[in-house]
Amino acid sequence: MDILRRNTDYALRLMVGLARHQENNGSVSTRLLAEEQEVSYQLACKLMQQLHDARLVASCMGPKGGFRLSRRLAEISLLEIIEVVQGPLSLNRCLAKAGACPRAGVCPVRGKIGELQGRMGEYLGGVTLEELAANPGAKETAGERT
Repeated sequence: MDILRRNTDYALRLMVGLARHQENNGSVSTRLLAEEQEVSYQLACKLMQQLHDARLVASCMGPKGGFRLSRRLAEISLLEIIEVVQGPLSLNRCLAKAGACPRAGVCPVRGKIGELQGRMGEYLGGVTLEELAANPGAKETAGERT
């Protein structure tokens, strides 16, 4: 079971790529971001539109057009990007909304899973795009990305 879907991973990579271009204060084309982050161009277009609709990125038209971040790097959290692409994180259906589980009041598991979900949300909400863009990431070894 993946908690973060593949499209979410791609959106995170696109946002980090965009953040790394931010210092140039110019817009970055979706094609360039897709190539750099190894995401198909069609999917990158779809994801950038979702991020635009959520006002995390702004678009510019024209020959030097493309996308740029709409806020400072330190103001965009990992959790915010995740929720734009796949909605709120929920470890279990019973935690998705109040009243979803008729056993909520007597379930010994729900409390602990809810605590884990809360910690996960706090952690992801505290990781900023600035932090991700500054981290060069793990080096590739034996042909695999880590």
